[in-house]
Amino acid sequence: MRASQRARGEDVALVDALLSADERRRSSSHRFDELRAEQKQLGKLIPKAQGEEKASLLKKAGELSAGVKAADAAQNEAAEEAQRLLLQLGNVVHPDVPVGGEEDFIVLETIGTPRDFAAEGFEPKDHLELGELLAAIDVERGAKVSGSRFYYLTGVGALLELALVNAAIAQATAAGFIPMLTPALVRPRAMEGTGFLGQAAENVYHLEKDDYYLVGTSEVPLAAYHMDEIIDAAKLPLRYAGFSPCFRREAGTYGKDTRGIFRVHQFDKVEMFSYIDPADAEAEHQRLLEWEKQWLTALGLPFQVIDVATGDLGSSASRKFDCEAWIPTQGKYRELTSASNCNEFQARRLSVRLRDEHGTRPLATLNGTLCAVPRTIVAILENHQQADGSVRVPEVLRPYLGGREFLEPVAR
Repeated sequence: MRASQRARGEDVALVDALLSADERRRSSSHRFDELRAEQKQLGKLIPKAQGEEKASLLKKAGELSAGVKAADAAQNEAAEEAQRLLLQLGNVVHPDVPVGGEEDFIVLETIGTPRDFAAEGFEPKDHLELGELLAAIDVERGAKVSGSRFYYLTGVGALLELALVNAAIAQATAAGFIPMLTPALVRPRAMEGTGFLGQAAENVYHLEKDDYYLVGTSEVPLAAYHMDEIIDAAKLPLRYAGFSPCFRREAGTYGKDTRGIFRVHQFDKVEMFSYIDPADAEAEHQRLLEWEKQWLTALGLPFQVIDVATGDLGSSASRKFDCEAWIPTQGKYRELTSASNCNEFQARRLSVRLRDEHGTRPLATLNGTLCAVPRTIVAILENHQQADGSVRVPEVLRPYLGGREFLEPVAR
């Protein structure tokens, strides 16, 4: 745990504080049990005693009662402190994860080749300019109504989102995922149990009056779906594909990606989520990644797969693979999907267990983005644009767009 905290760039002393609190919990619990046993034994003697002996026993019983209450309060206080500290600890980092910050990832593979627009004889337009030509994206009115980092998808922009969602759900369903429409508001335990009230808390919207949280991903309600349940091992794996609106404050990103719809406060997303035997978690992690690669390949997007470094994992993941699509006007790869192995971290916090021939124990949870809609639209518009401002529609989406092969500019 200390090594994991150090690799994450987080407080190593937290581990020792937790061990100390847990030791106080254990010792106060032992003291409570001793006093409670003595109290019960004394309770058997009092009815048989007479005179001064009974008075003495009653006095001692009063003292024991006070001691039992004090010991009970001490064990509860220590248990609460241990739990508070435990919830601050991130998951144990997988030993193969590269150590470092956001830029210290390792590129595992590159799939597809970025287009050479210069060889094709034109300068690529960015997604916002294309979106305006197509009458597909309106950020000005989004800002007028809701502020910066909000937008409208209009006309073919709205149809493109619906096509992406339907195609993504179709792929997930074909792979055995159960489609789910999930709540966007959750109680504190769901948010805390998935690990989003630690270092990620600054990006979470909290409705204080009602004590609800707006989810930043359907991972949260999907992870909490089986909260406090015991699942028969024979039913595993359980795989869900959740579609939901997502809300993120984007704290700490002032001045970054302010143009267009790459980094926004509200967006829709299709998320894969797996409940699985911990022994199969690493293999499932690879399966999630393969499904993401299949999706991006079907969209005809050049992308790279990276092994995310320890300091950029987020508290719940022990290992995370990102798929980053090439964005021509930025001249670099940008994150489109993530696949995270959380092992038993979320299941322990949410009390989700499996039952097999060996008894009950925590299972493992994993999650993977299949389609974060705005960023996918950005990548499609920029990579499939034509010199006249039209955009070629990937074949996988055409059945959901009435068979159209191109999105055409709209005369104003």
